[in-house]
Formats: sequence, structure tokens, C-alpha cells
Amino acid sequence: MSAAKLLLVEDDPALSELLEYRFQNEGYNVRCTSDGDEALVLAAEDVPDLIILDWMIEGTSGIEVCRRLRRDKETAHVPIIMLTAREAEDDRIRGLETGADDYLTKPFSPRELLARVAAVMRRIRPALAGETIEVGDIKLDPVAHKVQRRGRSLQLGPTEYRLLKFFMESPGRVFSRGQLLDGVWGTGSDIELRTVDVHIRRLRKAIGIETAKDPIRTVRSAGYALEAT
Repeated sequence: MSAAKLLLVEDDPALSELLEYRFQNEGYNVRCTSDGDEALVLAAEDVPDLIILDWMIEGTSGIEVCRRLRRDKETAHVPIIMLTAREAEDDRIRGLETGADDYLTKPFSPRELLARVAAVMRRIRPALAGETIEVGDIKLDPVAHKVQRRGRSLQLGPTEYRLLKFFMESPGRVFSRGQLLDGVWGTGSDIELRTVDVHIRRLRKAIGIETAKDPIRTVRSAGYALEAT
């Protein structure tokens, strides 16, 4: 399997050099920048497998970089771990609501960041390699486009399949209707937000089997998440 591609966006030269060295030693293919505008260009040129993004950077801010990456269909699925010196709870929530998958406050241990990145990569690598993705009792084969639950083959429409795959690549994460719309239909789509609810209902029906718990969790005023059952 090829080395995972990591984009490191950090404006502290000493920290950036240290993290680049540590991640390269762990076998990652690392590209670095201290500038938010350049980060967007690098991500578009060669979509990374994961992005480590500092909040306070040159040019476009980290939070805005995160927002734009989530709006772009090509990078909407890429996990983002934000780094920041901000400790206020509101700032952490804002980062997560913008689309960050994880959040680490400075100062932090490089070992902890390595561990968090490794955990994310273990989760997404099956999807990147075209291998079967498993979340709870659901298995999805992205090559054969087949879905099974408890050994039973499920029949999903094309949109429901894409929606399920999107959920399974980030199990447990809550996605807003807007994020689902961007990630599954694309940012240029004219689909209305309420259409997402229709396809969620269809997906629930398609993957539902007797005696099995509904794995799709509705989070009031926030969106939906796929939980392992």
C-alpha cells in the first residue's frame, strides 16, 4: 500500500519542521505550508489523505480553509485535525462545526498527534484501498458496489449507496444536511436540503432488517450520524 499523503499547514517553523520529521519517520508522504491560500492550492492539486491544519496561519485563516475544503466535492471527505492555541470551548465547537474531525490545543505532545492521525488512518484506509468497509454489522464493498448486513445482501439505489458510503467513511461523525448535500451530491447541486431527509428515509428502509437497531442516528438541530450497532 502506498504511503499516506499528509498536508501539514502550520506557521510555526520549528513545530512544522518537527512534525514533518516525525511523520516522515512514520512513513507518511508530507507536504508543508504556512499559508492558508497555498494550502487550498496544494489540496486541489493533489488531494491528501489527511490534513493537519493550524487555526492561526498566514493568508486565509485555518477555519476558513477548513470551511472551503468541506465545500469542495474533491476534498469534502478528507479528515482534518485542527491545531490551535485557542482554549475557549466556543472556539473548539466552532472548529468542529465547520467540519474538523478532531481538535488539538497547543501545546500538545507530538506523540498524541501521531496517535490521533494513526487512528483516523486506520479508519479511512479500507476506503482508500478499495477494501471492504465495515461499521458494526454493515459491510460495504466499494469495488463490487455490494452492501451486506448480518450476511444478508441489501439492495440500495445509487444515491442511497453513495450516502451510506459517505457515512461509513466517518462513522459516528454528525453531518449536517448541508455537509451531506455537498459530500454526496456535490457543491454545485441544485438539490434542496429537504431532499436529504427523503434519501435518509430511503436508506433507513434499505438497510433495515428485523431485530436490528437503526444505525442512523438523528441529532436534533444538527443532522445525522451512522453508529456501529
